Order: sequence, then structure tokens, then C-alpha cells
Amino acid sequence: MLAAHTLKALARQSGFSVAAVARAAPLDPEPLDTWLAAGHHASMDWMAKTREARLDPAKLLPGVQTVLALGACYLTPAHRLDVSAPIAPSAQGRDYHSVMRDKLKVLRRLLGSIDPSIETFATVDTAPIQEKAWAARAGLGWLGRHGLLVTPDHGTRVILATLLIDRAVDVFDAPLPSRCGACTRCLDVCPTGALLGDGRLDARRCLACQTIEESEGAFRPELLPLAGPAIFGCDVCQRACPWNRPEHACGDPKFAPRPLAALQLEAWAEMSDEAEFDALTRGTALRRAGFAGLRRNARAALAARR
Repeated sequence: MLAAHTLKALARQSGFSVAAVARAAPLDPEPLDTWLAAGHHASMDWMAKTREARLDPAKLLPGVQTVLALGACYLTPAHRLDVSAPIAPSAQGRDYHSVMRDKLKVLRRLLGSIDPSIETFATVDTAPIQEKAWAARAGLGWLGRHGLLVTPDHGTRVILATLLIDRAVDVFDAPLPSRCGACTRCLDVCPTGALLGDGRLDARRCLACQTIEESEGAFRPELLPLAGPAIFGCDVCQRACPWNRPEHACGDPKFAPRPLAALQLEAWAEMSDEAEFDALTRGTALRRAGFAGLRRNARAALAARR
């Protein structure tokens, strides 16, 4: 058995801002199944194909007993947060998958120094696990009406990860009650009505999904008049959330924005040199949308602005 306070101390030593532990019992299937049945996952068919693993961490690590929910604050004072920023703050620096994997490697090495026989499975966004659900169960924060995890110390400005561990801990953390109260600011400002009001998101109407997950092919016609200025991600609901305040910036240099964050919308729309795009976006999450996808998004945003 591991001491929960030891796990959290190791997490902080590895560069994580927040950490909490949950018992690795399967999740309630109703929220995921209802969301999938309604088609709210849009074109993300893998969400349904990996349903069993998303609900039961034992599918990923047999013998798992503990889920260590982790978060790293990505916001720095240098991040661009103005309403005209084409790139969402979480994508303005180095690809967060790489940053988080580096932190997880350190954490796993530290755990191994305690007990080399410990088995773990690490996830950052791409594995079939519901990281927000586990973070909420562990009390890392609560799910807001915008469907994002809200942490008391950093608002929604955290990247989540999990570490599945085949050991129990002495004390599991308890979930936090929602502190959104009667606030509906995120719902009021969503430009496409993608937020359903109960923490669920209709990805078919989400500009973040459209500009990242669905960056190939034509822009959804019903979203075209509502596009922009975001061409990779959407930060509207996070800017409106009162839990996101300037003092929550953590200043982790590994998340510091790169020169691409300063580019205006017109520069992305008029970019014709793919070599320039490659140089600007090397090592960032923007590679996911690709040169053609980002330019498509930028042109859609400019058309909507007119």
C-alpha cells in the first residue's frame, strides 16, 4: 500500500500543479452512453469503439487499484488571451502532450525508485480513458457547465493526465461539489450553442472540434457564419469563466508561448509557404490540423468576420 501524500509529493516534484487519488472502480456508464447515443461525439467514432476501456481502467492495466489524477497549469503571463487570438492558449506553446509525457516519465521513475515492481499506465489525452471524469472523482476539481474541469487554484487552465497504479493507497480523495452556483456565463457566450448546460458538449457544434478534430474537408456549413476568430481551438467559454483569473497563471516555462502566438488571423489565412508553416509549428499541437486545415479555418474566420 502507498501513502497518498507520498504520491502527491512525487507528482509535485515531477512538475504537476495538482494531484489527487481515486479508487479504480469502473465509472458510471450512463453519462458516456447517453452522450454517444445522442451523437454528440460528432465524427470522433473512436469514442464509441473504446467505450469499455473508457469506463473500466482495468482494461488498460489489469490489477489497477488506484487512479492518480494529475493536472499541470499551462497558463503563463506571456500567453495571449485577447478575444482576437487565433490560437487557443493551450496550443500556443510546445505540444502539451510532449510536456505532460515528460512529467509523467519523471513521476514513473520516482515511483519505480520506491518499488521497482510497481506497474503503471500513463495517459495524456490520447488514451481511451475519461481523464475529466477521473479528475472529478478524485476531487481534483469539478465539471463546470462548459464541460471542463474547474480546479480551485487554477480554474480551467490545466492539462489533465492520469497514472493508473496497481497499488492501493491509504486514503482516497473525495469528489468536490460544484461551485458554479447559478453562473451561466459560459453558456451565454458560446457562439454556436454547443454547451448543453449540464456539463455536456455537442461536438457537432463546437468550434474547437471543428478546427482541430475535423480540420480536413469542408467547414460545417451551419458553423461557417459563426466561425472565428479561433482557427485552432476555442477559448470563449474559458475567458468567460469567473474561476479563470490572472493570478492563476503558473509561469511554467515548458508551456511558454512560441512566436506563432503573435500572428494575426490574416497572416494565417494568407500563408502560402508550407515550409514557413512547418518552421512555425514544429513541436506544437497545430501540426494536428495541418497546413491546409489551419488555412481553411483562417479563411472561414475571415469570411465570418465580414
